[in-house]
Amino acid sequence: MLRVSRAPEGFDARFSAAKRHYRYQVSDAPWGVSPLRRRDTVGWPRALDVDAMNEAAVQLLGLHDFAAFCKKREGATTIRELLELSWERVGDYELHLSVSADAFCHSMVRSLVGALLWVGDGRRPVAWPAELLKGKERSSVVAPAHGLTLVKVDYPPDDQLAERAEKTRDLRDWADVDRAARD
Repeated sequence: MLRVSRAPEGFDARFSAAKRHYRYQVSDAPWGVSPLRRRDTVGWPRALDVDAMNEAAVQLLGLHDFAAFCKKREGATTIRELLELSWERVGDYELHLSVSADAFCHSMVRSLVGALLWVGDGRRPVAWPAELLKGKERSSVVAPAHGLTLVKVDYPPDDQLAERAEKTRDLRDWADVDRAARD
């Protein structure tokens, strides 16, 4: 069934969102990506170690300053809470990354993917992506865009949409994060 209705007062598609969920698809098949999947799956020319990528990914979960994984934007915060970041092998040669956060900064998911792929193919150690978090300048590898798909966006109840949008627009800094942790 399809239907259309007027958005509730205070709704903003971007700023009212509480969580965003993405999937990134990669194939490490030696012959490349199936022609039927080439528009939504990135071909990776080396075999990938899913366990190593997941070991690196778990170190990135939580509230961090992701400046090293974001394209800098004037007036935008790079402090984000990464809620899920996990790889799963689907079949012999396809891998799916599930990633969720309260928000993402520009190119953050693709930068996370790029760093994890370098761990997975053995070019970088498992600790490398977490080490990148210490930097304030973008220093990671950016994966191609066509493997990334927005899967779902979670919104609060209608009566909390405007409040959520206002909170999201506030520029987050570490003083705010420390204050919230103490409360």
